[in-house]
Amino acid sequence: MGFLIVFIVFFVMEGLTWVIHKYIMHGLLWSLHRDHHDHSNKGNLERNDYFFVIFATPAIVLMYLGAMQDYNYLFYIGMGISLYGMAYFFVHDIFIHQRISFLKNTKNPYLLAIRRAHKQHHKHTQKHDGECYGFLWVPVKYFRMYFNKNQK
Repeated sequence: MGFLIVFIVFFVMEGLTWVIHKYIMHGLLWSLHRDHHDHSNKGNLERNDYFFVIFATPAIVLMYLGAMQDYNYLFYIGMGISLYGMAYFFVHDIFIHQRISFLKNTKNPYLLAIRRAHKQHHKHTQKHDGECYGFLWVPVKYFRMYFNKNQK
């Protein structure tokens, strides 16, 4: 049952990520997210990196509370959030933004579509008028762009 909870939470996190990114990161907490778009911070870390702590905190609390109660459903919800966070870190920070050079020259159509959608998101440097707020779920037009190219 724990695996199922982890899987469902991981899947649901994609929708929550879209909502949080569009309405909180590009809304109420734009002051933290802005430097991720305008690159105003010249150091290795951005104010945007505080979101790691903001989003990790509920996951850690849920896993702790669930572990204190014989690893009940709270633990597995926290695990699902944590696994999604790890996937986000590897795909967003390492693969897309190349904080560590990895898969730089990939030919994988799915990974290229993710990278292209994220690039479209970043062409908007202001709070409003953005697109592609999701993470792993990419609009179909970006898939078509790369899958059709590979079918020729």
